[in-house]
Amino acid sequence: MKKYEKIELEQTCGACPEQYDAFFEGKEVGYLRLRHGYFRAEHNGKIVYDANTIGDGMFDCDEREKHLKKAKKAIYKSMMKG
Repeated sequence: MKKYEKIELEQTCGACPEQYDAFFEGKEVGYLRLRHGYFRAEHNGKIVYDANTIGDGMFDCDEREKHLKKAKKAIYKSMMKG
């Protein structure tokens, strides 16, 4: 298992916006949100990944896994920078 895969996402809203809290070893480390076709992932209040999406208030089925994986990688990378 790659270390970024240890980041667990807890969905806090399913649509309009679709959003998640990110946890690493039980500690909250990030926030992810998709609204109006714009997805962003934050770590310590700083945007570390963003993208325009097909889905407006929630991901299209074909894009969710890809963007959540990229977001987790970006959060982990930001965590390692300190």
